[in-house]
Amino acid sequence: MGDLAAAGSLPAAGSLAAAGSLPGAGELPELANVHWRERVSEASLRRADRTWTLSIVAHEVPFLVTAVVLPLLAPVLAIVSVFALGFAWTIPALYAARGAGVLRPQRRRAQTDAGAETRALGFLGDLVGHDVRELVTRTGLAVERGAFGVWVVGPAGALLVRPGGRRVQCYCVRVAGGELPAADRVAHLLLALRADESGFATVANLTWSGACWRLRRHLSASAREGLAAGMAMAREHPRG
Repeated sequence: MGDLAAAGSLPAAGSLAAAGSLPGAGELPELANVHWRERVSEASLRRADRTWTLSIVAHEVPFLVTAVVLPLLAPVLAIVSVFALGFAWTIPALYAARGAGVLRPQRRRAQTDAGAETRALGFLGDLVGHDVRELVTRTGLAVERGAFGVWVVGPAGALLVRPGGRRVQCYCVRVAGGELPAADRVAHLLLALRADESGFATVANLTWSGACWRLRRHLSASAREGLAAGMAMAREHPRG
């Protein structure tokens, strides 16, 4: 999982707002920890999309061919074709479920932290525009338009809805410091994304890329709402 350190320059939400220490634009220092990776660009994102598509095709085609050919050889083998079709559907679904895990709901924190959670959620609402503030309040997810598409940011990862709103990439990334409220972790990731979108995508780990409809089936209700908002915004993007 990609790791964005919650260093002293990114304190908890309440003190961050008071100090006014929002990070500006610039290269993320965490890039030094993944120096072997190519910096993400539009071209590399398109290559990743093609690679994942080819991978899915490579998994599905043998089973689909088996499902078609076996009954032609012997009708009694039709039952095997049914199993082959099941595998052709299940394997891509398992990969999509893995991608959906980046927005999996976090375990509830102790009641004693309810105040911190509320303050962190309020700070996160202040970071986003009025048009997505209600979404943040309902789901705890932040939607941000970027150069590569529309990001849906959660406490432990983000979705990148590509221009056109039909394809999505899932990124696993976390903020060091698991004691932070969930909304505070979202705020950290959102600020890192704004400071260096390419660096953010480079540090994070791409766990899945595919069709939005396939991912949607494996998301929680709140994550589906965030994905829907991201898709609606992405449809406004001209395809690059």
